[in-house]
Amino acid sequence: MPGKTLSSSQRAITELRKKVFSGELAAGSDHLESELADLLEMSRTPVREAVLTLESQGLLELRPRKGVRILPLSPEDMAEIYDVLTELESHAAERAARSGYSDTELKELAKAIDDMDRALAAPDLDAWAEADDRFHKELVRLGGNSRIISIVNMMSDQVRRARTTTLFMRPLPVKSNEDHRAVYLAIRDGDVDAARKTHRQHRQDAKEILVDLLGKHRLRYL
Repeated sequence: MPGKTLSSSQRAITELRKKVFSGELAAGSDHLESELADLLEMSRTPVREAVLTLESQGLLELRPRKGVRILPLSPEDMAEIYDVLTELESHAAERAARSGYSDTELKELAKAIDDMDRALAAPDLDAWAEADDRFHKELVRLGGNSRIISIVNMMSDQVRRARTTTLFMRPLPVKSNEDHRAVYLAIRDGDVDAARKTHRQHRQDAKEILVDLLGKHRLRYL
């Protein structure tokens, strides 16, 4: 039935996107459609429809007689995403610093930083990445602008995919933890300029590292 087919196709799109963004289907990897159908426990028809949709979105390509190839994340795309995130999150940090939050209201932000420190001491980069996600999500929430929250959430999958791709290629993100704590302290102390400038520099540094690593990573698949 058409409705049932559409529902299955949409579910296949959603599940394949999740697996690409999480890194379970790694950039540069090749897969048969039958393999993807087995992975999703679905028939090949909705999987083929999902593949065509995701190909149009630039996430993968369907190659005749070779199956599906997961495309490496574009350094250019990530540079554009980080340019937007840098401005929006820096504005959120500024708004948060103006808000006069109490230590209790900032406890989730502080906890994320403490968890990142513990993760690096372990070291457990997966745990660090999860805590880093929480820090940025909470920072944007504290900024109190619903439209910024919506736009940043829309980009979070791509950022997560880039980090999954590069996390184990980069040095331990000790400087990143220091930046997070400096932003937190600026917000706690109501230092608007420091909150904005410190977070902007933090995001610019992260962009430089990620774009460079993604460029090198892409060359491996050319």
